[in-house]
Amino acid sequence: MRNVPATLALVLAAAAWAQYPGDRRHGGGGSQTPAALKGVDVLEQLGDRVPEEVRFVDSAGRPFQLRDALHQGQPVILSLVYYRCPGLCSLVLSGLTRSLQGVDLKLGEGYRAVTVSIDPRETPGAAEEAKRGHLQALGVDPESPAWIYGTGTEAEIQKLARAVGFQYTYDEPTQQYAHPAVIFVLSPEGKISRYLYGIDFPSRDLKFALVEASRGRVGTTLDRVLLSCFKYDPASRRYEPYVLGFVRIGGSLTFLALATLLAVLWRQELKMKKQRGAQA
Repeated sequence: MRNVPATLALVLAAAAWAQYPGDRRHGGGGSQTPAALKGVDVLEQLGDRVPEEVRFVDSAGRPFQLRDALHQGQPVILSLVYYRCPGLCSLVLSGLTRSLQGVDLKLGEGYRAVTVSIDPRETPGAAEEAKRGHLQALGVDPESPAWIYGTGTEAEIQKLARAVGFQYTYDEPTQQYAHPAVIFVLSPEGKISRYLYGIDFPSRDLKFALVEASRGRVGTTLDRVLLSCFKYDPASRRYEPYVLGFVRIGGSLTFLALATLLAVLWRQELKMKKQRGAQA
């Protein structure tokens, strides 16, 4: 477990602060951070398992557990938002939807997704409205069971949030939540594989995260080769070119070319020996 970099915390705080126009009057011209943001952070817990037994209600009013989305042989994208959020949550979900539009993996075949509201007062109706809008934008059947939008009790929400290190606060005067802008990529077995931050997720990075989480079970052979040439950089929060990976690929290609050349020469030599033998 470790804290995200200080620069990241500032970015997240600034994004959350945008939701609190009413509080800025207390900040001496906006120079102070509101008290509501003091508990907003992400504690990365890579490799930990999410609690599969947590219970929620989906957008159709049916109870479900997180395990219902796991163990399907596909990675799972988890997002924690709230549906009446005036800004940041919509930006996160819209950014995720745009990114998925550029990923050549199909929902329900290459990945699954779960979105859970952090507001225990929200209803399945609010979840259904949010699901319909984003799945239509993705070009997917709004009734698809492969992307679950859910609501739950405070206790169950907190259990899941603590497990993934998602720290948020509630501001009573504005009745808004301050929270980080982050999504989580889980392995098919429910382990936290990658944190992706912000409101804009490059499609390449999201696909690499999905291929990485699945350990190559989704995506093409080329995706797996490319992933060996890119490595996630926590500082930039992006998949960056990995020099050693390119060297390894280059060495393998050189070896393959040399082996092919030797095989061709060996076959030519055998053919010439047979011809000489026949002439003798």
